[in-house]
Amino acid sequence: MGTGSFKDLKVYQMAFKTAGDIFSISQKFPKEEMYSLTDQIRRSSRAICVNIGEGYRKRIYPKHFTSKMTDADGECTETMI
Repeated sequence: MGTGSFKDLKVYQMAFKTAGDIFSISQKFPKEEMYSLTDQIRRSSRAICVNIGEGYRKRIYPKHFTSKMTDADGECTETMI
């Protein structure tokens, strides 16, 4: 295995950029959504990055890696809804 970082992964870079874009766009959401929709979409989009990073660091354990990628996929689905 290489010595690269999870931050070198294209999927991580795309998820990180998307989380930043979501944060910027969500600043324009109505104030009454601040503690429901806005908070939830921000947290789920950041969780995608976190799960990719955790999975990458534990990639030598296939079950752990698969679990984290499944979690990242779930957070992605939550963000899109």
